[in-house]
Amino acid sequence: MKEINVRDAREQLSRILKEVERGEEVCILRWGRPVARVVGPAAEPPGFRSRADLRESLPATREGTVDTVRALRDSERY
Repeated sequence: MKEINVRDAREQLSRILKEVERGEEVCILRWGRPVARVVGPAAEPPGFRSRADLRESLPATREGTVDTVRALRDSERY
């Protein structure tokens, strides 16, 4: 990993970004201590599951939604 101080990083940002595009990592130092690490972007985040897949994975309910809500409401009330 290449190390560079803040002042040089400001002056050479384009060059640093080109290096990162090539897969290198750059550590930015302030007063000789690391304060930041410049790396390429992470892999694409996984997409959301489709609602149809989610519904299929849930177990079937035995009672209707209205009955469930009423039971929950009544148990909270008393």
